Amino acid sequence: MEFIFNQDLDIKGFLKNNSDLFEAKLLSEAVHVRDKIEEIKLIGNINLIENAHKLILLVIDSKKKELSDFAKQEGELWAKYSLTLSFKLEWVQAIRKTLWTFIHEYDKRKGETLDMEDFYTKEFRINYLMDEFFKDFFITYSKYKDELIESQKQLVENLSVPIIPISSTVSILPLIGTIDNARARIIEEKILYEISEKRVQTLIMDLSGIAEMDVEVIQNFLKVLDGVAMMGCRTIVTGLRPDIVRNITALDISFDEKVKTKATLKQALKGYIKDEDTDRKNISLFS
Repeated sequence: MEFIFNQDLDIKGFLKNNSDLFEAKLLSEAVHVRDKIEEIKLIGNINLIENAHKLILLVIDSKKKELSDFAKQEGELWAKYSLTLSFKLEWVQAIRKTLWTFIHEYDKRKGETLDMEDFYTKEFRINYLMDEFFKDFFITYSKYKDELIESQKQLVENLSVPIIPISSTVSILPLIGTIDNARARIIEEKILYEISEKRVQTLIMDLSGIAEMDVEVIQNFLKVLDGVAMMGCRTIVTGLRPDIVRNITALDISFDEKVKTKATLKQALKGYIKDEDTDRKNISLFS
């Protein structure tokens, strides 16, 4: 296939008229990406070929704002669908190399001979815009990924402190796994927030699923109980394991009247479930 050229064409027209040749050259450069084009289109609805043409035209026209917006759009899509960054890197490098090949072919057929100053000016402008595209793409990609990680972290934190209401004033907090200092801080923040928002008057904390609590964590846990009491909420602790009790007694600490203990969650719930059933029956009698 031969280049389509006439003297009236500018570089933009030359690229458009030879788009098929451009695509063929591009695919020959991007050896790893070319077999992934359909897969990427299927996963993220991203048409790499169309986007390559769009990118080079924005660069040729020096449309920096539109180029930046396009890069951010691309960065978010690649992050959203977890597309492989190495493919994007190879693809843009192939676009840059192919574009320069066609610029050289255009200048040669045009018969233009640029002096060194003009050449370096052109080289700086085009490579600068390609680099700006790269920069905005990666900044947006990283920002989206960071926000996603943060939202997932918040989700995990919420799931690690599952406060379950069983009535308008009573809630249960079943804790499982290991409590370290970081999780103890999360528990404190979550508990105090929920007590304030939902006006919890009694919080049942079930520790039967806790595997381990060292001395420092126990001290932090006791501070959490003090905070709950200061919020005007009564705490019932259930399921204390023998090793945790030994650590508590070794610290010469005992629960005061602010905290009640029950052997099991079932025992702690017994009175509240009965009271709730009685309240419902009384309401039905007078309704």
